[in-house]
Amino acid sequence: MDTPQLEKALEELTTLCFVTAEEKGWWKEPRTIPELLALIHSEVSEALEAYRDPAMNWTHLDYEGMKPVGLASELADVFIRIFDMAAGYQIPVAQAVTAKMAYNREREYRHGGKRL
Repeated sequence: MDTPQLEKALEELTTLCFVTAEEKGWWKEPRTIPELLALIHSEVSEALEAYRDPAMNWTHLDYEGMKPVGLASELADVFIRIFDMAAGYQIPVAQAVTAKMAYNREREYRHGGKRL
């Protein structure tokens, strides 16, 4: 997929995440950036807990009834929260992702020798 196609797909996902959140009432009142960042952080924490759960097979998308659960599901929630926030505040995240990916492709191996 070339950069314009990727950016368009990300923009469509961003819009869809926002529209869904809006339809479900999450934008009836103003939402602050700190609140939204905290929600993104909470999804990352839930992803860590899913990974740490020995009962979960983190390499697969699992379900509890109709509900997706586990590491993949929590990582999806991270994307959904980011895209929702980006659309709600008109942050050009699709453009930023493609720009950062292009930049990272040109960086030195391990950014010049970093360990972590």
